[in-house]
Amino acid sequence: MEDCRRIADRITADIGSGRLRPGQRLPPQRAFARRHGIAASTAGRVYAELVRRGLVVGEVGRGTFVRAAEPDGQPGRSLTEASAATPVNLELNYPSAPGQSELLAPALASLLRPDALTGALRPAAAAGTEAAREAVGALLATDGWRPDPAGLLFTGNARQAIAATLASLVRPGGRVGVEPLTYPLVKEIAGRLGCVLVPLAADDGGPLAESVAAAHRTAPLSALYLQPTLHNPTSLTMDAERRARLADVVHSLGIPVVEDRIWSFLRPAGPPPLAALAPDLVHLVDGLSKRVAPGLTAGFAAVPAGRAEAVARAIRSGGWSAGSFALEAAVRWIGDGTVARLVDAKRRDAARRQRLVAEELAGFAVRSDPAAYFAWWRLPAPWRADTFTAAARAHGIAVTPGTAFRVDPSRTPDAVRLGLGSAPEHRLAWALRTLAGVARDGTTAAGG
Repeated sequence: MEDCRRIADRITADIGSGRLRPGQRLPPQRAFARRHGIAASTAGRVYAELVRRGLVVGEVGRGTFVRAAEPDGQPGRSLTEASAATPVNLELNYPSAPGQSELLAPALASLLRPDALTGALRPAAAAGTEAAREAVGALLATDGWRPDPAGLLFTGNARQAIAATLASLVRPGGRVGVEPLTYPLVKEIAGRLGCVLVPLAADDGGPLAESVAAAHRTAPLSALYLQPTLHNPTSLTMDAERRARLADVVHSLGIPVVEDRIWSFLRPAGPPPLAALAPDLVHLVDGLSKRVAPGLTAGFAAVPAGRAEAVARAIRSGGWSAGSFALEAAVRWIGDGTVARLVDAKRRDAARRQRLVAEELAGFAVRSDPAAYFAWWRLPAPWRADTFTAAARAHGIAVTPGTAFRVDPSRTPDAVRLGLGSAPEHRLAWALRTLAGVARDGTTAAGG
């Protein structure tokens, strides 16, 4: 046991001094044992001790890799520079347009009169008001499709709209088909509802229609949850042909769909929503948090004919009702053009931020869309999502590891998602430049 601790201390010192760098792979345990003249079982205990100390991470079938340190001066700090005074959070993604508060304030003035405020502070019904249904119907409309106001329901935010529609469609134990990488909160929602997420086979164009049929043959699918426009995290937008194929297969099998359109406002000329192709099956969800602001928002669900009461029951039972104040504010912001002005500003802002990504991460395998507020970065070897996320954190930069989005735990993407919407542009540029340096340093260290 003494040999185990002594050798573990030596490896700890090598990590602390920078001789072993974050992302670097340790030798297989048998090779390590031969190198140090110890038994293989002792090498196993050394590696276990290093894992316990939080210095390395083991990945089945891949090996053991040095982790970066937390930004508190622990071993591994040699890779890092002094972190910036203010951390840069590229996990959060709440875009804000310049002058946003000044744009939003005028419409709220009329709501602050005592007579108007009395009504605005009451709870809202799931069906909202006629004014809210008309305003939001116009907001969600695209070329060739407009939701039926009678099928519009309201929740506190878009996440609650997702939860309510899934709760109305899927019983505990039911199966929900999803993209192989999906919105992390959908995994949490599925866990709370007791349903099982089934990753669908996909290619560069999105989930394959035949994979829906194959999954349904294995055991019936209760629903699908899909993000056809600016998929989070990959920024993929399915083309019209792929959408048509998916609509055909869900029609033939009678599978309901929850279509998440939360980022679609950034691509006004995109293909029509699935709701336009399969209106009898698709429950479209959206909200104001990205268009307007996360602090005062509402979620929307445009549901097929005959489904409104079932979804409304789920909203009431989940405690997911919208606030009347938020709905009244939304009606005013949509009606006076404030939302449209914010959307235009955020489209321009997202395009500028994507240009920063293209400049600072040139040469890396980054997948994104010129209209998106996020980017999917496939890391260069030997980086793993875990070690790179820790190395970024040591520089004061938070990124989301690809493991947060995976549905199949046996498939670990060596990638991170970069949220571009929350940090000021100059801080975003610094963070991207710093991350590029971290990636190159780790690659060079492994090669050397």
